[in-house]
Amino acid sequence: MRSPWHGKLHLIYHFQGGRTQLKYQHNQAPLKVQRPFYPEGGQICHTVALHTAGGIVGGDQLTQRVELQPDSQVLMTTAAAQKIYGSLGETATQCLEVELGRGAYLEWLPQESIVFEGAEYRQELRVNLDWGARFCGWEITRFGRTARGERFLRGNWRSRTEIWQGGKPLWIDRQWLPGSLETVESPHALAGCPIMGSFLWLGSPITSEHWVALRHLCPPAPHSEIGLTQTQNQGLYCRYRGRSTQEVKSAFIRLWHHLRGLSEDSGEQMQRRPLIPRVWGIGNG
Repeated sequence: MRSPWHGKLHLIYHFQGGRTQLKYQHNQAPLKVQRPFYPEGGQICHTVALHTAGGIVGGDQLTQRVELQPDSQVLMTTAAAQKIYGSLGETATQCLEVELGRGAYLEWLPQESIVFEGAEYRQELRVNLDWGARFCGWEITRFGRTARGERFLRGNWRSRTEIWQGGKPLWIDRQWLPGSLETVESPHALAGCPIMGSFLWLGSPITSEHWVALRHLCPPAPHSEIGLTQTQNQGLYCRYRGRSTQEVKSAFIRLWHHLRGLSEDSGEQMQRRPLIPRVWGIGNG
C-alpha cells in the first residue's frame, strides 16, 4: 500500500497586452497542469489540471490555489474523470481556494468524480471575488461504480462550497452523504439515482428575459430531476439528480454557453460561443 499523497498546485494568472498568461506555477506531485492553450484567442486561457497518480485514496491531502489578477479570464478543467477509491478508514481531502481580482472571470469546469463504495472523502471550495469579478463552476459526482452494480452503501462524502465578496458571504453550500441503503434509496437523498450535479454562477445580473431562456434550457427528463434557483447576489444555482452523466453534462454546458455572454463589459471575445475543451471528448457542434 502506497503512502498518502500531499499534493499542491499554485497558479497565478495575469492579463497584459490583450492576453491572459500563466505568470506563476508551482506544483507538487501528483498535481500538475498541461501547458496553457488558447483555442478561443488570447483573452481567455484554457488550463487542464492533471492528477498523475490515477486516483485519490484515504489519507491523500490535495491543495490547490488559483489566483486571477485583474481582468484575467481562465477556463480550468481536468484531464479525466476523478476516481475516489474506497478507504480503510482515513479521509481523503481536496481543497481549492480561488482569488479573483477586479474584472476577472474563472470557469471551473472539472470532469466528473466517481466515488467508490467505502470512500471517505471531503472536498472544499472557497472563492473570494473582488468587485466586478465573475465565477462559473460545476461539479458532477457519481456514487458507486454503477456499471459493476456497485452502490454507495459504505463511506462518507462531504462537500463545502463558499463564495465571498468584500468579506461577506454570497453563497454557502454544505452537503454530506453517508454511504447507506437509506441514502441510496431515500427521496431526501439519492432516491435511487447515482448521479448528483451542481452548477453555480455568480457575478453578473440575470434579467427576467434571460431567466426564462435559462429555464427552457433545462427541461425535465425521464428518471431525473433538475432545478434552477436565482440567488440574491446576481447569480444562479442549478441542482441535478439523475442517472446519466451525459444528460447532466449536456444541461450544464447549455447553461454555460448562455451565461458566457451575459456581461456587456466582458469584451468581444467573451461574446463568442465557448469552445468545449478537447479532453472532454465532446464535439462543439
